[in-house]
Amino acid sequence: MCTGVDRFAARLLFLCRPMVKSSVFIGLFAAFLFTACSSQAPDPAANTSAVQELNAVFESEQAYTVRKLHMDDLARFLEQHPEFKVDSAEIVAFYQRRDQQYAWFVNDSLSQSAAGFLALFSSADTAFREVAYLRDRLSDLISGSQQMNGGEAKCDSCRLQLELNLTAQFFHYAAKKYSGLASKDPRDLDWFIPRRKKDYSRLLDSLVAGSIDLSPLEPLHPQYARLKAHLECYHQLAQDTAWSALSLGELRKLEPGNTHAIIPELRRRLHLLGDLDSVSSVAAQADRFDTTLVAAVKRFQIRHGLHPDAVIGQGFLKAINTTPQQRLRTLLVNMERLRWVPDVVAPDLLLVNIPEFRLHVFEGGKEVLSMDVVVGATATRTVIFSDTLSTIVFSPTWTVPMSIVRNEILPAMAKDPNYLSKKGMEKIGGSANNPIIRQKPGASNALGRVKFLFPNSYSIYLHDTPSKSFFAREQRAFSHGCIRVSKPKELAEYLLRNDSTWTSTKIHKAMFDGKETFVKLKEKRPVTIGYFTAWVDQDGRLNFRDDVYGLDLRLGNELFTPEVNEPVISAVAVTGQ
Repeated sequence: MCTGVDRFAARLLFLCRPMVKSSVFIGLFAAFLFTACSSQAPDPAANTSAVQELNAVFESEQAYTVRKLHMDDLARFLEQHPEFKVDSAEIVAFYQRRDQQYAWFVNDSLSQSAAGFLALFSSADTAFREVAYLRDRLSDLISGSQQMNGGEAKCDSCRLQLELNLTAQFFHYAAKKYSGLASKDPRDLDWFIPRRKKDYSRLLDSLVAGSIDLSPLEPLHPQYARLKAHLECYHQLAQDTAWSALSLGELRKLEPGNTHAIIPELRRRLHLLGDLDSVSSVAAQADRFDTTLVAAVKRFQIRHGLHPDAVIGQGFLKAINTTPQQRLRTLLVNMERLRWVPDVVAPDLLLVNIPEFRLHVFEGGKEVLSMDVVVGATATRTVIFSDTLSTIVFSPTWTVPMSIVRNEILPAMAKDPNYLSKKGMEKIGGSANNPIIRQKPGASNALGRVKFLFPNSYSIYLHDTPSKSFFAREQRAFSHGCIRVSKPKELAEYLLRNDSTWTSTKIHKAMFDGKETFVKLKEKRPVTIGYFTAWVDQDGRLNFRDDVYGLDLRLGNELFTPEVNEPVISAVAVTGQ
């Protein structure tokens, strides 16, 4: 069963033996952010040699991308940017090793490695003027002059400039931030930004068997080792265990006390996955949804972000029918994503994990508040980045983004001349075809009674909402890109807890008096918007969430060759009661 990983965990502890400090795993994502193995910097030459040898083992024949640049373009770029002169030899060697292959684009779209690096870069200390400037420059290249459309550059010159800027900034950043973890030797970067796709099956086998020391290129975050410790179990299940799709037939759901033909198979799977301690039960009740199964179903639901109501419906079946092969790929993708997580993050942090639909508030490294959130729908998905929360706005107005004005407001105004007044909106400028629309404070305001600002180039912030019903859903990707919080007053009270002028009563009054009020925080808070679909929680439970934006699929396709010899999973509907 999936809890039997002691032997494998022991090997992982051995690999992490230089660790000199540790802390208790403190929350759903605390290990991503607040604990890390600390080790002496390895010898750069030895590390480079080891990384190079490992890359040779796992590289496939399939190229990472087909797009290539001309070395003349690189030479011109370096001439035009003398600030990169110190890294110029390494940058040239990097592209020579890749046979001039682009590093940050897959075909015409930015790669997931690029997105990861930009998120890592934006989380750097904003008080460090140079890092802040470079971060803003990259942001301008993407969202400003280059006019990226869904991650796709509109012109070859735009693509080239962004490609070379990302590479140059990567080397600059690596020199300042990665220290001994990744030197500036271009051969060290092959695993971060591969020349060829990794042989998925060979990499998986090596991770599971522990036959090759992969420590030179493994992240030092404890969460990496915790995810890796579960690979052996899922690898074994994928090889040895049938996993046909289960169905309730014409039934919509199963509740405690019901009987059904799939229940014996459910017991077996929940036992294999570690949610059911024993598969033994009274023979006469083997197909009955008894109290033992109720507890196991709830544990499974919690681990997969489902309502722990012990009701087996379509959401539960979708999760239990996800094959061990698919879970393996999710684990590997999230392990790769950890390469782009900062080593050190402020202990007082607001963290939103998009696939989890959850906001976590940490103080001194301990979780003190958490709440459900609604994030951007797929078409208007929330961006992954970090910044600093500095301002609270009570009874906010809402200046409607021009895209919403064009796509929603103007068509509604054409059908109903009184639409603006009905929605508490007013025109404050612009033209007839491009009006500037603002919504007044009030019960129907799209931002609710309060918003929380962390200025960023994406115009994303946290806010209340009048549409409370969305929080009751398990899948909560419905917004236009900003993040709706389910406990706005509690969050405001927490952020202002050390400001004696803002009592709970005063906060409540400010939220409802209809006058927009800006409050600058005395204690600014870093905010991280992250994307993890697998993690190990504070109780040692392996959690999975749906890949709501398809980023797991995209990263896996970019980095890995397709799996070979994967068993064909047939869909078998088991009916009856």
